Amino acid sequence: MRVISLKRNPKTYSCKAYLILGDWNRLEDVNTLVDVGSDGFIIDEIDKTATGLGKNPIDQVVLTHNHFDHTRGLPEILRKYNPRVYAFGTNGGANERLEDGQIIRMGDRDFCVVHTPAHSNDSICLYCAEERVIFSGDTPLKILTSEGTYEPAFLSFLEWLAGIELKAIYSGHDTPVLSNGSRIIRRTLANTKAAMEHQQQTHAGGSPEYQVS
Repeated sequence: MRVISLKRNPKTYSCKAYLILGDWNRLEDVNTLVDVGSDGFIIDEIDKTATGLGKNPIDQVVLTHNHFDHTRGLPEILRKYNPRVYAFGTNGGANERLEDGQIIRMGDRDFCVVHTPAHSNDSICLYCAEERVIFSGDTPLKILTSEGTYEPAFLSFLEWLAGIELKAIYSGHDTPVLSNGSRIIRRTLANTKAAMEHQQQTHAGGSPEYQVS
């Protein structure tokens, strides 16, 4: 599997889009875009990339969620390459619906769709056990402080992820983490637990101005 982090338009707020190819550009490999950004800026770079002789440069698009910085460039991608478009739920512009736990082929590897509604209700991550990599969209996997509010389902997801020997994390905005991804996940898990414990203690004690002596 090859992952190409496509350049963003420096004049426009946009997510990072990733092009996933097979190692050898075989006909059966599924050339995949994870997210498309907020304009068609990535098209020029895609057209300059060797994506396989006789193959459509983009067979499919997988959207991590329906926010504009991840999806607004979709019409230009559709006009140029006419790919299938996958998303969780009723994501705008998608013609194929993904389900939690579904396996989808990207490049020459299988990925598991993991519904992770920590950022938005339709957010997903894409996890490849063979390569030990995850595409996280805007799901927060690099939490550096013990502040914030989190749901138990997100904590359960982090606990599951912390039990995996994760190598790489490809996020929607941060620089990709290409090694020791598990170390980042363990720190994120610890900070999330601390934040949730603080939240529970605050709720149990109540706000000082409303306490009855």
